[in-house]
Amino acid sequence: MQSSHAVDRRQFLGLGAGLLGAACASRLPGSSGVQQPAPPLFVLSLAEWSFHRALAGKVMTNLDFPAKARELGIDGVEYVNSFFKDKARDEKYLTELQKRCADQGVQSVLIMCDGEGALGDADAAARKQAVENHHRWVEAAARLGCHSIRVNAQSSGSYEEQQKLAADGLRQLCEYGDKHNINVLVENHGGLSSNGKWLSGTLAMVKHPRIGALPDFGNFRVSATEEYDRYQGTDELMPFARGVSAKSHAFDERGEETRTDYHRMLEIVVVKHGYRGFVGIEYEGDKHSEQEGVVLTRDLLRKVRAELAAKLTASQKETGR
Repeated sequence: MQSSHAVDRRQFLGLGAGLLGAACASRLPGSSGVQQPAPPLFVLSLAEWSFHRALAGKVMTNLDFPAKARELGIDGVEYVNSFFKDKARDEKYLTELQKRCADQGVQSVLIMCDGEGALGDADAAARKQAVENHHRWVEAAARLGCHSIRVNAQSSGSYEEQQKLAADGLRQLCEYGDKHNINVLVENHGGLSSNGKWLSGTLAMVKHPRIGALPDFGNFRVSATEEYDRYQGTDELMPFARGVSAKSHAFDERGEETRTDYHRMLEIVVVKHGYRGFVGIEYEGDKHSEQEGVVLTRDLLRKVRAELAAKLTASQKETGR
């Protein structure tokens, strides 16, 4: 299992030349000697579901998505497969989407995959079919330059049975992902997958270097009557994390998210677990317009990122590092 801040070659390239330059050298040859700014603790990406109403209403298309991210000052995009369901193997379409990302200077990060069957189906044939249904999205992710696809660990049966079944389906998919240099990330997304202990245990059972997690700040409802502690769940999933989903619903007058303490959550993600990858903005509320919700989430993440950077710098000075 890789650590939470491990970055493979595709992820490394995806952070962008500007960030790499800042990380690799504090001074540029032949420059005035001015020290370059440190790279940010994490980079912001935009989950396409944040604009699901605009996309469903044909106000925006999947091809418009990279330009929207750039308009909002966001460096990465996280696609949702349902918004280009019939285009996974359409080379012309994927080439155009890739070009639009390049034109905007936006990195394709991952594809969120839903509606392709239960990877932990109790029926072996159905489970195998679900794995095969995801193959096209692995291929599309590789074509677009993503580092991962995000999947669900849906299953049925007892706690232990669901772990074994989901782990089997996930491992099969990871083996296919290995052929295309694409990781398989599981999000806490309802049912037992929203139980941090269950999901982290399931990921450990997969025993494949391509498996990972996409902890979602707001998806810890196990059932209509049970909600798992979101801070504990995120903490349990972070050792596997190769992405993070900053779910938001509503904000108070100070710009703070009302359901999740972003300061506490990002302390877990960034400080405790040393995560240094993309943090995806996923606004899911209805109290603000989709764009307003994204901007509020973006600004809160930037604020907390600056606070944590200052805190870490002060701590390093105190310890003399």
